[in-house]
Amino acid sequence: MQKWIERCKAVTTRRALAAVLAVAAVGSVATLNFTKSAKAAVAAPAAAALDDNSVGALLTLDRAMETLAARVTPAVVNVTVASKSDAQQAGAEGMPDMQQFFGPDGPNMGPNSPFGGQFGRQFHMQPQNRMEHGLGSGVIISPDGYIVTNNHVIDGAADIRVTMSNREVLPAKLVGADPLTDLAVIKVNGSNLPSVPWGNSTSLRPGQTVLAFGNPYGYRFTVTRGIISALNRPNPDPSDRRKPGEFIQTDAAINPGNSGGALVDARGELIGINTFLISSSGSFSGMGFAIPTQIVEPTVETLIHDGKVTHAFIGIQISDVTPDNAKFFHMNKAQGAVISEVEPDAPGAKAGLRTGDVITELDGKPVNDAGQLQMTVGQKRPGETIHLQVTRDSKTENIPVKLEALGGPKGSEVGGTEHGKARWGLSLGELTPEARNELQARGPVHGALVEDVQPGSPADNAGLQRGDIIMEVNRQPAKSASDVAQVLSNVPKGQDALVLVWSQGGSTFRVLHPAQG
Repeated sequence: MQKWIERCKAVTTRRALAAVLAVAAVGSVATLNFTKSAKAAVAAPAAAALDDNSVGALLTLDRAMETLAARVTPAVVNVTVASKSDAQQAGAEGMPDMQQFFGPDGPNMGPNSPFGGQFGRQFHMQPQNRMEHGLGSGVIISPDGYIVTNNHVIDGAADIRVTMSNREVLPAKLVGADPLTDLAVIKVNGSNLPSVPWGNSTSLRPGQTVLAFGNPYGYRFTVTRGIISALNRPNPDPSDRRKPGEFIQTDAAINPGNSGGALVDARGELIGINTFLISSSGSFSGMGFAIPTQIVEPTVETLIHDGKVTHAFIGIQISDVTPDNAKFFHMNKAQGAVISEVEPDAPGAKAGLRTGDVITELDGKPVNDAGQLQMTVGQKRPGETIHLQVTRDSKTENIPVKLEALGGPKGSEVGGTEHGKARWGLSLGELTPEARNELQARGPVHGALVEDVQPGSPADNAGLQRGDIIMEVNRQPAKSASDVAQVLSNVPKGQDALVLVWSQGGSTFRVLHPAQG
């Protein structure tokens, strides 16, 4: 009996041990399987990258864009300016976004004042001057340091600095500026500088790839890529319809700070100067605009040679011939520029142009629209005679028109030229009773009214400002603008001129030093 009980215990012990071992084995297998699963989740291979043959076209495009950007970037500069500003202007509300890119539009001509209310307040309030700083872009167009930028970037600048792509900062001097086209040329001292070659904007087509270079929001040497969205866009600035249009529209991002930067084609040729955007927010919304080189190149050449641009004009208001209005002018197709107004005593009036005439050719070349005609005439020289083909009451006539200088009635440049530039850098007008009242000039004040001062000129360096009154030149009293112009013109070249200036209630003598080199 005792032996039987011992055998039963032994069997039970063996069975229990086997069960324990079985459980342990199951646990070990489970642990091993969990470990294998965890390792599989971490170590699973990622999907293979696409091979070069599959994306070869994209890689080739990338390399081409990299080459293009590397070629143009060294010729794009950052332009920093310091300018004088009064407290009132600094505290005034900013202009609409588009106008910020165009810059100040000049005086607001009111019905009772030659300057408008804002100009008058500038003198009545007698604000304190302070220095303001601005930022824009520029493009080197020659190895010896000539740089193209926008007029509104450097307008009123007392100091101009240029930052190169290698971070070198160089002082720049103003060569010349043209507010009408919003273009300016500055120069730095240098040789063998990187530059961008001129391109032909007349051969552009919508859809072409373009790159925009500049310094948006202070982020230097930025490049964006897009296409030409449209061509020949009209001037959107309602304050001055004399400004030429023909703008290039692009979806390459252009933001504040891009003004004056380069718009280049796929060959790295300069086809436009980035100028403004149209946006409800002030930031890029898909519509940026550039001045085409068909306007930029001749304007720049004139600025380098003469220091200023004198535009020619006909003295007419024009608009496009459209499919809607063509039949009223007896036109078979919507092409040409229809005259909506002829200014009295202007070249067009003297030549016999009439309201309702349709200009179809200029010097034997077709006129497609009003913008093209305006741009072409603006590039002519005052004194030239152009030949217009005009459709009038179903009949064709050829009318010669002798062009005159645009802006003559607003005051004339005085003192001739020196070193290829306007000699003294100021325009004068008559001190009318309205102007005297606006400026609060007391009875004994007489002379010539300063209507414009060219930045960087001898007049600007002497501190003359628009609205000052020149009463004497070289101790000779002046009664009119012609008196001042005559005496300044007679000053021997290379010699200084002393002027007695009335400004904001007081008179001071200023010395005009002639331009150097």
